[in-house]
Amino acid sequence: MTTPEQENVLNYNQSESNNAQSPLDVSYSYSVNTAHSVRDYIISEDLLAGQRTNGRMSNIRRFFCLFVTFDFLFTSLMWIICVMLDGQYIIKALTEQVIHYNIQTSLFDIVLVAFCRFCMLTIFYAALYKSHWIIISITTAGTCGFLIAKVLYFDWPHSSQPVFEVLLVLVSFILAWGEAWFLDFRVIPQENYANRYVIAGETERTPLIRSYVQGLPSVYTESVGNFYSPQGSPEGSLYRVEQTNPPRLYNPVRLSRKEEHDYKKLASATVEEAWNLFKNSLWTLHTEKNNDKIFVSADRNNKKIFKLQAVIDASPQYLVEELYYKECDMTKWNTSVKETYKIQTIDEYTDITYTISKDSAKGLVSSRDFVNLRRFTRMDNAFVIFSCKTEHPSVPKVDKITRGENGAGGFIIEEFKNDPNKCTFYWILNVDLKLEWVPNRLLVKEFSSMMFTFVEELRQYLRTKKSSRK
Repeated sequence: MTTPEQENVLNYNQSESNNAQSPLDVSYSYSVNTAHSVRDYIISEDLLAGQRTNGRMSNIRRFFCLFVTFDFLFTSLMWIICVMLDGQYIIKALTEQVIHYNIQTSLFDIVLVAFCRFCMLTIFYAALYKSHWIIISITTAGTCGFLIAKVLYFDWPHSSQPVFEVLLVLVSFILAWGEAWFLDFRVIPQENYANRYVIAGETERTPLIRSYVQGLPSVYTESVGNFYSPQGSPEGSLYRVEQTNPPRLYNPVRLSRKEEHDYKKLASATVEEAWNLFKNSLWTLHTEKNNDKIFVSADRNNKKIFKLQAVIDASPQYLVEELYYKECDMTKWNTSVKETYKIQTIDEYTDITYTISKDSAKGLVSSRDFVNLRRFTRMDNAFVIFSCKTEHPSVPKVDKITRGENGAGGFIIEEFKNDPNKCTFYWILNVDLKLEWVPNRLLVKEFSSMMFTFVEELRQYLRTKKSSRK
């Protein structure tokens, strides 16, 4: 089964490479539907090396810091050897190299450059735990520029140990580039890979995925058949598993490897498109209500796209719990939703849902149904739940209800500064209700009102749950 949307994504990717894999596709290739065990593909060397457990430094970053320390110590050792081979008394030789420093005769400046590189890299990548390549690029570029100048100014004809001195310059050059390569191609990718599987933030209610990583018991069975049984697997959760699912009306189907791959490719393309849409600078403020803001933009076809920005009194992890893992509970608090079901689980962060909306705009807009492919992942410092339209054999189109279509969009949940119990919530609404006859001005008004209502109902629901737990 290949939908038109999936074919478009596949054709686009095929122009780049027949087997290209999107960097955002964190679950590519296998799932419990085609594998012997979920753990075989979740737990990998890259995942374990990049995982930051209990606030400690990841293994791959610790190795990078040791590499930086080795760089400084090895450069210093080579410089001392060069000084000793000159045949002078060590104190006299060091005095000439350090106190009476001259760029044409002394190599002590190479040690100083290595020390500066060591200090900068350990401060930013060990103490401050930064994950950006800009610092390593500055140190590497500065080292290379200095070494080139050093080669041009140094008095090579009068050098007593030219072989070792040349070797010292080359070693410093190679180590600087080795650090840049290792950070950019090993440390940052492996930590990003681990972050996409392991939700940041340790609480007393550990995320489901961490059970797999640490080998803890899980409600998910290792049996492939049981995972895709007609009754459906227990619903996952960031904090716990609650077996209160509604009766299943739409059964999942057994997917072939190609069908599963197509869904994952479409989900990855959706994440990339929605994230770029969120980050673009074309949003204009449309309206504001009680510090909640709605911005408006437009796509290539001049169709309006909306973005809601609001502050929610809940931790990012808890809000993910409600909006992703408890999708079926949305009818309890969202007055615009009539029914919602999770139809198929592709993997632990990708699924297909079916939603039926209520009549809106005072009956002007009749009920619509939506089949959405959702992907939950981590982007920068935010949790994202992005979705787009798709097709599924369990929910074909019917004549009695109009099928709406969601473009790339969804929820972005960012950590709130200085308050772990709050978050900044964004909602990108990119929907086509098949209402060509309705004026655009009326649609903008109704969508804005619906988004404000949505966030207020969400706040009220969270407050009610909080008070009920006291």
